[in-house]
Amino acid sequence: MSERKYLYTERAHYMCPNMHFGIVAEIEAEFDAKRIIESIDVLKSAHPLMRSLIAEEKGSSMIYYEEQSELEIPVTIKKADDNWQTDYEAVSSAGWNVQKDALLRVFAYPSESGTRVLFITHHLLCDGRGLLQLVQEFADHYANGALPQPIDEKLMESLDDLPGGSGLGFISKVLIKDANKKWRKEGHKVSYEEYLRFERDHDSKQDIKREIKKIDEEKLDSLLNLCRENGVSLNDYLVAKMMIDEGTDKVVIASDIRNKIKNYKEGALGNYATAFSVVVKKNFEIMELAKAVDHEVKRILSKPNKEMLVLSCYFYMDPELLDAVAISTLGSFESKAGRFVGSRMFGYEKRAGHCITNLGRVESNVISEAIFIPPASPANSKAWGVLTINRKMRICSIHAM
Repeated sequence: MSERKYLYTERAHYMCPNMHFGIVAEIEAEFDAKRIIESIDVLKSAHPLMRSLIAEEKGSSMIYYEEQSELEIPVTIKKADDNWQTDYEAVSSAGWNVQKDALLRVFAYPSESGTRVLFITHHLLCDGRGLLQLVQEFADHYANGALPQPIDEKLMESLDDLPGGSGLGFISKVLIKDANKKWRKEGHKVSYEEYLRFERDHDSKQDIKREIKKIDEEKLDSLLNLCRENGVSLNDYLVAKMMIDEGTDKVVIASDIRNKIKNYKEGALGNYATAFSVVVKKNFEIMELAKAVDHEVKRILSKPNKEMLVLSCYFYMDPELLDAVAISTLGSFESKAGRFVGSRMFGYEKRAGHCITNLGRVESNVISEAIFIPPASPANSKAWGVLTINRKMRICSIHAM
């Protein structure tokens, strides 16, 4: 049994609905139900977080990942004509008790390419890049017998784990200090049982639409050439396109920080990402807008206190206040401090945000194509999940109705 791992920045995902996301992948290997289950067990042996549930420490406010010697990852074997989106919706509407249910669920289907798999994970297990890695490890073992490297994950535990200069500015510190003070004065907290009742009610009322857009090699090459000619990245182009399509001047983008933080171990699960807002308030045609986006992204990335802002907020905030944010903004729990954070800082009350998570480009000789299904965060009305496998880009667009 490894050293106990506590939730710090992950605490923001503990009592918040819709903190799950997925990847559906086509694997060029003959369908074999027994082999699928065997490969999942191999992954579980390599990753401590996969064999963990979430537990509350007695006598304190701390929460941790508790390894379970007999934990089973649920694997559901389906028929070829079953719809993976129906299975994803069923998981979404059922809620997720992370104290009792494994943090990963797997569905498998025979397909034309051989095998289709749907991995659905709770955000407490990993971020999007972590799930992509997990799917790749699965495919490599399932198709070729390759064994993943065992990793003892080390999570972010304090501001010291972030790059120098990541601390909050004066105004942000004052706002969070005041919210913490008001929260402690309220003298109560949310129990996990109370949160689960709220989550079930919240999920039963959700109406999330998902659409898949396919951009194949020829069109992707054309886009990449256009971006190179204009000195911008494909991600800059996508942000600009969302701004134009959705009529917004603000898009939140996810940022992988594995190469910037001090305690990431290569191959580890967990959350090693941040997110920041890109704001461009001028009207441009798409490539000029992409250049403005590129300029703004580079400005933010040059300042750790801007790039790491959301993570720093989590470290400064009372963890039990984090627990109360969603339920006091969207449910019946009364907390002025929680509602302030949820409405003014996290955007849960208006749910008007726009977000892009791009997992990048991957070449694989076993995965022919894949789709990344982003989380339907309570902050966002629209989100795009982008993943490119073997020069086949797939954009999963989700819209909260």
